[in-house]
Amino acid sequence: MFRAFSLAAAASAFLVVVLGSWVRINGAGMTCPDWPLCHHALVPALVGGVVLEWSHRLFAFIDGFLVLGALWAGWRVRHAVAGVTKAVAFVAAVFLVQVALGGLTVALSNSPWSVVVHWATAMLLLGGLTGLAILAIVMPHRVAVSRSPLGWIMVACAALAFVTMIAGSYVSSSGAGLACTTLPGCDGGSWSGSFPAQFAQMTHRWLAAIFLLVATVAAYAAALGTTPRVRVAVLFAYALVILQIMLGFANVAWSLPTVLREAHAADAVATFLAFVASVVFATIDGTVPAASRAAVSSASNVEPAR
Repeated sequence: MFRAFSLAAAASAFLVVVLGSWVRINGAGMTCPDWPLCHHALVPALVGGVVLEWSHRLFAFIDGFLVLGALWAGWRVRHAVAGVTKAVAFVAAVFLVQVALGGLTVALSNSPWSVVVHWATAMLLLGGLTGLAILAIVMPHRVAVSRSPLGWIMVACAALAFVTMIAGSYVSSSGAGLACTTLPGCDGGSWSGSFPAQFAQMTHRWLAAIFLLVATVAAYAAALGTTPRVRVAVLFAYALVILQIMLGFANVAWSLPTVLREAHAADAVATFLAFVASVVFATIDGTVPAASRAAVSSASNVEPAR
């Protein structure tokens, strides 16, 4: 039950997040001007953007029950699976905040900063559920925070993915997506932009550039040697980073087509989760080189001379 609820809650939360970005991109965030009802009805007339916003709320409602199920099942196995107690506590705290923010965002008429905070909390919840799902699959007996350089680099990558994504959500929600129509500079001006919207756009780009640099270091270090699943997670995350940069360029070059905007948002979420997964795997496996781990394992299996 722990595994089933955790996987279902994480998958459902990802769907809710992607659907939420689709609602924002299509300008349907205020088609339901009240909360938790929509136009004072449990099931409103499903026309226009109401279909998107109401569907988003419906999936979020369903996901809420799955999250509660994952928390309940996780609490039951907290003594048998390492790391579950902290993961459950984190998810429970963020879940309560996210529920409150859902109504507050509507009350604030989807102002850019309310959207940013709502998105950021959704990412924290999804990250926590992803970690919980991994623990449910692996069922580790012990976890330990890695103190190796690669472990800290992966943490930095997850943090930079989060911050860059939050900056992107502000750019999108404030209508600054095309404040700079050239690359890599901003319309022939300074690299920081001359106006607030341009500054927001260039801040997002600078964060993306720093993220790409740190992710490249992480991918190189992971390729040199670590545990197989940590290596796969980091290299997969790096592939998503490259895809994200390409999507960012394409969005500017083709003036933000809706499909590319959604692909950019969805890939950003996937990139963040891939680095979260690499950090969770590192806490389970450690990030010692695979060759060293094999040598230690072989040495421990050698029978003493008689």
